[in-house]
Amino acid sequence: MSRIGKLPITIPAGVTITVADDNTVTVKGPNGTLSESISPKMELSIDAGVMHVARPNDLKENRALHGLSRSLINNMVIGVTTGFKKNLEINGTGYRAQKQGNKLVLNMGYSHPVEFTEPEGIEFEVPAPNRITVKGASKQRVGQIAADIRAVRPPEPYKGKGIKYDYETIRRKEGKTGK
Repeated sequence: MSRIGKLPITIPAGVTITVADDNTVTVKGPNGTLSESISPKMELSIDAGVMHVARPNDLKENRALHGLSRSLINNMVIGVTTGFKKNLEINGTGYRAQKQGNKLVLNMGYSHPVEFTEPEGIEFEVPAPNRITVKGASKQRVGQIAADIRAVRPPEPYKGKGIKYDYETIRRKEGKTGK
């Protein structure tokens, strides 16, 4: 039995979950609405504020989909209640970020500033010129946009300059030694 798949999903107050005939799950809450198409093989049931995901048999594909389906639904419930966020740090002299309206403007040593427009459901915060916070209800979209921002100037191992996640540690390399 799947350790993750068999866990129940508790539905907090203020959150409504609807399941369509084609197993499209829609979760509505204080932070918005998320929708995801779950495999039609999975059996979804809601009773007394708790949702359960069951699989029809123990085929390898169904065992894999069992935990995945439960995690996707649970992440949607967490997203519409508390939301997700990723913190990024900028290291390097002259590298900085600023927010102009709904745009994130990065000065990363290129000949031009790099701009990101806030997509729907995602919010950028710049508490300091060298810190960026990406917030949103969808875990997948928050992670992807944070990865896109990091890809503008990934951290390099010699001086540690670039954009990195706040939990990330950069393994430093020794530079050339001259004679």
